[in-house]
Amino acid sequence: MPTESKLEKILLTEESRYCSYGDSVHYLKRPKIFSECNGSYLYDCRGTPYLDLQMWYSAVNLGYKNKRVNDAVKNQIDRLPQLASQYLHREKIELSGCISRQMQRSFQAKGRVHFNVGGSQAIEDSIKLMRKTTGKTQFFAFQGSYHGRTIGATEITSSYRYRRPYGHFSNRAQFIPYPYCFRCHYGKRFDSCKYYCVAQFERLFETEYNSMVDTKTGECEFAAFYIEAIQGTGGYVIPPPDYFRRIKRTLDHFRIYLVDDEIQMGFYRTGRFWALEHFGIRPDVVVFGKSLTNGMNPLSGFWAKEELVNPKAFPPGSTHSTFSSNPIGTAAGLEVMKLLQEKILIRQINDSGKKFINMLKKLQKKYKEIGDVSGVGLAIRLEICEKDGITPNRQLVDQIFQAGLDGDLQYKGKKYGLVLDVGGYYKNVFTLAPSFYITDEEMGMAYKFLDELFSRFTTSKRKGKRGKGKGDVPRV
Repeated sequence: MPTESKLEKILLTEESRYCSYGDSVHYLKRPKIFSECNGSYLYDCRGTPYLDLQMWYSAVNLGYKNKRVNDAVKNQIDRLPQLASQYLHREKIELSGCISRQMQRSFQAKGRVHFNVGGSQAIEDSIKLMRKTTGKTQFFAFQGSYHGRTIGATEITSSYRYRRPYGHFSNRAQFIPYPYCFRCHYGKRFDSCKYYCVAQFERLFETEYNSMVDTKTGECEFAAFYIEAIQGTGGYVIPPPDYFRRIKRTLDHFRIYLVDDEIQMGFYRTGRFWALEHFGIRPDVVVFGKSLTNGMNPLSGFWAKEELVNPKAFPPGSTHSTFSSNPIGTAAGLEVMKLLQEKILIRQINDSGKKFINMLKKLQKKYKEIGDVSGVGLAIRLEICEKDGITPNRQLVDQIFQAGLDGDLQYKGKKYGLVLDVGGYYKNVFTLAPSFYITDEEMGMAYKFLDELFSRFTTSKRKGKRGKGKGDVPRV
């Protein structure tokens, strides 16, 4: 275990005295201090580089200190760094237009954009929109969902852990099992289930006694279904190809809106601009955030169809935040949107994703504990299990995660660290979201580091075929 420098000891002592422990820093047994960043790397106080495979939970898709985004921010600081959100500025209007035109290309729908400052806040605004539109307060959401930790967002986030300290939540969502084929909620196999999970959702609407719908009028109590097309914190879970098309038929029949949370998966993380584009359906509302500014400034928002958000339906003052559509954020967002239109970058995301997944599948063949490797674009998952290839192994994940942060991995005679992120229902999934510009050498480095860490904390290598599992995980 590496020792802390004198500066780190002083800073950590001050942190323990003056900083709240209420955020997620102290999930780590030994909190980490970083002092610099560049490209795919973070640097600690000693200058040790840490290869980052999670890029601030997919907020820094274009790499740390991206020159074009940084220059856009610097220019905005010198020209119009501050402006009350009741006034207009050019970048807000142009960014709204960029996102709205992208929505037309992606889903052939016209609409408008409303900004806020963080993912949870944008979710809150979308909840207001749905309540105002329908007059209803009930929502569907998925088991394994994460939509944020404000009070409203927590109502549709599945973990009771986030609600428990804060009393009764009268509008807690109706949580539906996510189509998690590697660990099917119903114990089925995808090769023979015939979308059993869809049939179970449809059954909820068969009779009024299931508490969803008035069968005499066809009126449903629920305003909207909040989805993640690919679950983020839930473990980068990828649903089967036709799942959302089948679910959408029921939603349309009972006039239930579809709200697509793209906060983590949007802006090409999955190889398409929106993750939902992989599944052939059109949303009513899309919520976005994180990588819109490449992590340079808090900015989020939602896009909604014209009939939901036009000035008569959603008039001035419907919702407000002091720093929403702030000029530095919109300037960064506008440059990000310009970068994301470059075809060479889109091709690189998809090519790198396929290459990285194939490399990790070779690692899976080597270690029985890697139960599943799958992904779309550069959203990649490694589900870590016991030697049986299915029982969750959180202990191994924790060991590898912490060891990566110790900064004692060797590459070409130099010390490195490895930054990973952990998700999944059992906190046994490494969710990888590397920079869109990750190089072949960096992917090779990541493979070497993971190989070393798995070798360090496991005792057996894979021989022959994998043991009993849940059947093939469907691909998009």
